[in-house]
Amino acid sequence: MDGADRLRDYHGKRHFERTAEPRGGGREAQDARPRFVVQIHDARRMHFDFRLQVGDVLKSWSVPKGPSADPRDKRLAVPTEDHPLEYEEFEGVIPHGEYGGGTVIVWDHGTYEPLSHDRRGRPVDFAASLERGHATFRLHGAKLRGEYALTRFRNGDDGEEAWLLVRAAKGGSGGRDAPDPRRARSARTGRTLAQVAQEDG
Repeated sequence: MDGADRLRDYHGKRHFERTAEPRGGGREAQDARPRFVVQIHDARRMHFDFRLQVGDVLKSWSVPKGPSADPRDKRLAVPTEDHPLEYEEFEGVIPHGEYGGGTVIVWDHGTYEPLSHDRRGRPVDFAASLERGHATFRLHGAKLRGEYALTRFRNGDDGEEAWLLVRAAKGGSGGRDAPDPRRARSARTGRTLAQVAQEDG
């Protein structure tokens, strides 16, 4: 499935004449290490959006409490629609009445290393590992660093699909817990949610 097909749900939920969110399609995946972004989204419910570049889209999960640097914390991560690569840089106000209406800041972004492997230690394609329901990766961000895993624990056959985002116990220390969203500052502009809402709203 190409990027245009994978963005069908994303496009179907948005009116681009009303929202400043990127339509997508203008940025191609590079051969360099894939990207990740964590955005704080003050919508109907405050949450963190965790996105990993997989091919030519950003695979996305809504993480209510945000990532944790503590391996004992198992953070709920609910899949959302794939987003275009350009969304990594999106920060602003989605108008009320539109899908996801509210304020968005980029809390952290950077690159990641896919680490998924089979029982014999051989590398496994990252997209395939997500399809199977378990993927490991190492984040290289300004705030998030180290090895994490996403594991599906409910497959959605009789309800909503759900995953867990967990920091690996191995791989050393480093990185930050998710902050108080109201006090957090953008990794791109240094602004808070309140400042973005005032300046961009």
